[in-house]
Amino acid sequence: MADKIPSWPKVTIRLYDDHNAEVKIAGRSHPVNHHDPRQAAIQLVSERAAQLGRAVKATAVESDGASWPLIIHPDGQVEAIEADSGRGRNGGQKPIWPIIVAMVVGCVLVIGTIVFVAVIKPNLHKKPTVTASPLLPSLPAPRVSPDEFPPGNVPPGFTTHAGWTVNIAENTSPAIKPDGTEVAVLTDDGKVAVFDANGKVLWQDEVPKDAESPVYTTIDGKLVLAVATQDTLIYWAGGGAEPKKVGLPDGAKVQFFGKSPLVTLSGTGGAMVMSGGELKAVPNQPRLSTILLAEGDRALMSQYHGPLFWSAPDKPLQTITPQKPGGATSDKPQQVLSASPDYALAVWPTKDPEKVIPTVHSTASGKVVAVCQPSSATDVQSWDWVPDPNRRMAAWGECLINLATPRTVLVNDFHPLSITGPFIYGTMGSKMYAVTPGKPQHLLDPAPVRPWGIAGNHAIIVFASVLYALNPAAR
Repeated sequence: MADKIPSWPKVTIRLYDDHNAEVKIAGRSHPVNHHDPRQAAIQLVSERAAQLGRAVKATAVESDGASWPLIIHPDGQVEAIEADSGRGRNGGQKPIWPIIVAMVVGCVLVIGTIVFVAVIKPNLHKKPTVTASPLLPSLPAPRVSPDEFPPGNVPPGFTTHAGWTVNIAENTSPAIKPDGTEVAVLTDDGKVAVFDANGKVLWQDEVPKDAESPVYTTIDGKLVLAVATQDTLIYWAGGGAEPKKVGLPDGAKVQFFGKSPLVTLSGTGGAMVMSGGELKAVPNQPRLSTILLAEGDRALMSQYHGPLFWSAPDKPLQTITPQKPGGATSDKPQQVLSASPDYALAVWPTKDPEKVIPTVHSTASGKVVAVCQPSSATDVQSWDWVPDPNRRMAAWGECLINLATPRTVLVNDFHPLSITGPFIYGTMGSKMYAVTPGKPQHLLDPAPVRPWGIAGNHAIIVFASVLYALNPAAR
């Protein structure tokens, strides 16, 4: 049987621990993070076998170095290949891989029969009952109280009076729900706490000591609150429901640059996205491309001169070609620099070799969203991109963009820092300014504490590990 199966593609399954494995098919790596990594790896290889319409050979390597030559069929059946010596590289012990698969199939059949006879059949004619999702335990509420903030540090449009304040963990930042109805923090006693805009505690939960600042993000099409630790991604659907926890591969990092979490893998350059409640490897990464961010179960990638690519598990690679802006002298960008939700930033060459055209493109279609004035190629490389989460405006270095129009204004020597409400906060020289594209600039002297966002009608600021919800000024 084994002699009749081609040796291509070369398949290696390497088991690292009880949750992590790696499948290499024809040199392409597929990280596996699963409660049963053997089963998940076999499923991955069997899907490839189904595409080929035949069984494939594979080498399974255990975490202790023992290896087994296998045959994996399109239906998931696994056979061990007898070596010439009658032994594998484990001192003659029986291989565990085929035994596991056979045992799983047998157990499924037996358990299925028992469940049908004992549970399903007697209840076929009963009316279904609705069960509630498990809720979080009740925990002592953090101390919430009003307070005053120093007058010289208040952002424009707000008073010194904070309607509510709460202590938060050192070196952490709050998360504000996109619609401004909730504020989430890590408290100084090791919990994640969620408040409404007026400071009422909606729910809270204990988190590990190494938990990072909370983030509102989208997983499987739903807005959730998430925190990452060194080895786990934890997320809550809200309403007091218990969280879901997803183990991370060793050395992996979670970044939230896009609408959804992207898990980057150390050493391999690969990445994973959340899909169906579990991590799945980002497939089909083009050569010399960089993975930029995640949106749902797909990842955005780009090569240096473009194009852009969307890659998702079990879906074909989608190519997005950036549209050439007026005045550009090439059909390809000089460089794709970065991306954020919905937008990719590229610079295009001009007749003047010292200047480029900074251009914002749609990541959905590649179309031009906004074009900045031709600027020094050297200067643009140091420009920071600061987008408004509500997509009303953005700042790309000295280029201020009204995304509703879209119009751009160049403000010399402007360095954007953040956007809150109608203002882009940034510096010119040593002074801080609040700027709205196309409107007069407001000098802020002394410089205020910049808000993290607006919740209800409160500006959310943090000073000395205390969150202040400042009341609005009278109009």
